[in-house]
Amino acid sequence: MHRSPGLSLALTLTLSACADSSGRGSDSATDGPSSSGISATFPTSAADSSGSDSATANEPTSGANASGASDSTTTSPATDPATDSAASATTETTIGVSDSTVGSTTLGTTGTNTSNTSNTSDTTVGEEECGNLLDATIRDFSLGHPDFEDYGGNAAYKGLVKADLGPDLKPVYANPGPTPQTSGPDAFKQWYNDTPGVNQTFQVQLDLIEIQPGLYQYKSDAFFPVDNLGFGNEGLNHNFGFTTEIHTQFIYNGGEKFTFTGDDDLWMFINNKLAIDLGGLHPPLSDTVDLDASAAMLGIAPGQTYKMDIFHAERHSTGSNFRIDTTIGCFVPQ
Repeated sequence: MHRSPGLSLALTLTLSACADSSGRGSDSATDGPSSSGISATFPTSAADSSGSDSATANEPTSGANASGASDSTTTSPATDPATDSAASATTETTIGVSDSTVGSTTLGTTGTNTSNTSNTSDTTVGEEECGNLLDATIRDFSLGHPDFEDYGGNAAYKGLVKADLGPDLKPVYANPGPTPQTSGPDAFKQWYNDTPGVNQTFQVQLDLIEIQPGLYQYKSDAFFPVDNLGFGNEGLNHNFGFTTEIHTQFIYNGGEKFTFTGDDDLWMFINNKLAIDLGGLHPPLSDTVDLDASAAMLGIAPGQTYKMDIFHAERHSTGSNFRIDTTIGCFVPQ
């Protein structure tokens, strides 16, 4: 059959164009702009966190969560923006719940985990969450320590510590040497500082219960948080040699009071100022600070958040009482 010259030329141009297009397609797969889409879909290194987060999106963990929401958005194929937005919001909510749970769990208790109570009762004041749990550090000592077991008394011995909290957020020993209740500044410094071979540290939580509207209480007539722990009971029915350290913040609204009852030593500071001084060994004693009446001395004003620092010691093998009664209804973890 006879072919026209025009048809032959058209076929030749078409075949040439197809070959040229195939060559450019191969180069594009290797070096072209579409390579970023490929790497987003198929991570090429173990360091690419998007692949890891995508695989564990339903099991967020502390540390990896911050990148999880943005990584999952990056690795997903292009879809409707409204769908992506909803997925991102769901991921962030899950991460928030997970982080909250981890935070509560790390605050160890010697009994039942009270994290659910904390989450239920917490309210938000500005950027701060507050509730009725006090995180406490317990340091266990041997009764052979020079400040434990060998002292006694029937009344508070005021003036063992200075009126201002130290820059390290610890009470400052106020005497140059021994007192009728202590052996000296060096031994006292060990009470609220981790000292290898001298004390062992444990974390507990004290749950303030609302016993009537606006009145919160923690009460224990047998306050032995480290029985059989640390240096042990040393042949006694309880572990009597330990100190308690609490750091928290509270919202001062006006009209609040704070009462402590117990033995032995107890110092409570508000805004770095000594508000209750029940130092020394003694049977259960009580003291109350009326925040309104003491506002000028403490340097506080309603509507503000202030630090509260509590230091307690149980130093003699008789009894151990620890009780707080307060109208402060909002404590902020510090």
